[in-house]
Order: sequence, then structure tokens, then C-alpha cells
Amino acid sequence: MTTAPQKPLLLLGADGMLGRAFVELLQNQNRPFEARTLPQFDLTRADSIRDAISTRFAAAINCAAYTDVDGAESNPALAEQINASAVGQLAIDCRIASIPLIHFSTDYVFDGNGHSPYPPTPPPAATKPVNVYGQSKLQGEQLIREVGDEHLIIRTSWLYAPWGKNFVRTIASAARTKPELKVVHDQRGRPTSAQHLAASTLALLHRNARGIYHITDSGDCTWFDFAQEIVRLTAAACKVTPCTSAEFPRPAKRPAYSVLDITKAESELGPMPRWQENLAKVLPELEQ
Repeated sequence: MTTAPQKPLLLLGADGMLGRAFVELLQNQNRPFEARTLPQFDLTRADSIRDAISTRFAAAINCAAYTDVDGAESNPALAEQINASAVGQLAIDCRIASIPLIHFSTDYVFDGNGHSPYPPTPPPAATKPVNVYGQSKLQGEQLIREVGDEHLIIRTSWLYAPWGKNFVRTIASAARTKPELKVVHDQRGRPTSAQHLAASTLALLHRNARGIYHITDSGDCTWFDFAQEIVRLTAAACKVTPCTSAEFPRPAKRPAYSVLDITKAESELGPMPRWQENLAKVLPELEQ
């Protein structure tokens, strides 16, 4: 008796930081998938979204997004179009094709005024994200939930990888040439390895998980703590000095506290590796 061939996964935004982690993982697992990137897949075009979705896929994994947090402040319409309106359309097209949508959101949907990890539920109506990027991502979540239940929304935070533009590569590079770095010590969150996030997401998908989950590395820290550990592990001759967010004003305000509660994901998948462990694995793989 022969078994039916496994349906491929549809990977949207396959050339981004998280998308590349999925490509690496799926190839290593010999899992069939089809990748879509710009200009073939464009979240600013409804016809591009519609043409990408098909019943022949097992699921759609959306790694495409507008991720320029500071840029969103001067381009709110574009951020909303890509992170909200287009995501809502994507959810509708996935519902029509009867395939689940896996979508990634952010700790920035919360207002940052908390003092204990945020649960994987919709933020209270009284709270409001502190920047345009967070607002657009929250709108995207809401539009997905309005379409139906066949979705997996995964919030994550402080994403890093051996490739792409991220804090780990920036600090590791700067520490090689600068005697001192000032890094903010008044923002607390949870770093997340993109490779760990991809593997955990795929594990949840295989378990037919639905709803909202939080996936990050375990433990929490400030950006200053994170930078100190990067410099320590790379043995760079660079001093890391703490400073306040006010000393380095940016167009978009950042939440002071954005630690995500990962208990729900850990109950399904087991304990998440500590951020120091995942960082130590990623650093030797950094692309120069």
C-alpha cells in the first residue's frame, strides 16, 4: 500500500531573517516546501497574495512583514498595509483554500507597562502599543482572529540569527573595532534565536496547534545584559557601558518591559533553551 505524497508547505518571505531559518530547517528535514519572495510575492498587492495561496499546500507560513520599527513612524500607511490589511487578506485566502495560516507577531503589541510576563492572549483593550509598528502588528492579529480559528499566531521578541540585520551581528561587529559601547539598560525582554523559533514553530504545526503562542529563548535580560554576553563570548576587547533610552532617542519609542510568557509553548514542547545557550550556538555561525 502506497501513501499519498506529503503536501508541501508554502513559505512566504523566505529570504528574510526568519525565512532563511525555515529554509535551512526544512531542507535539513527533507520536508517539501515552496518558497516565495519579492517580487513574486508582494504583500502590497492583493492579487499576489491570492495567487500564492492554493489548496495543494499543507499550510502557509508567513515570514514576510514590515519590520523597520523606526521607519514605521514616518511610513504608518505602509506599515499598516503590510502588517495589517495584507495579513487580513492572507487569512481570508487561506480560509478559502482551507489551509492553516502560521503568522508571526511581536512583543511590541503590548504597552510595556507590565511587571510580569505577558500571557499569549489578546492584549487588554485598555492598553495600546507604544509605536506604529506595534499597532500595525496588533491590527494584523485582530484581522486574522476575525477570519476564523484555523491559524497559529506566534509572538516573539528580540529576534537574531547568524544572518540579516540584528542586534547580535551589530554588537559583535562593533565590538571588534570599538573600545567601548553604550547600550540601554532600561528595556527588558527575551532574546530569540531565529533557528530556535523556526524549529519550535514547526513542532507546534506538527501537533496541529492553533491560537496564540509565545516562543522565545528562556530567561530575560536587558539589551545591556545581552550585549555584555555577546562581547564576553566573542572575547572582544570592548567595554560595554549601561545607559538610558533617553540618552539615545529614536523615532519609535520602545516598550520598557516586553517579556513574553512562554509557559503555554513549554507545556507543549518542553523547556525552551536559555538565551545564553542559544546565543553561544549562533555566534560561531555569524556571517561576516
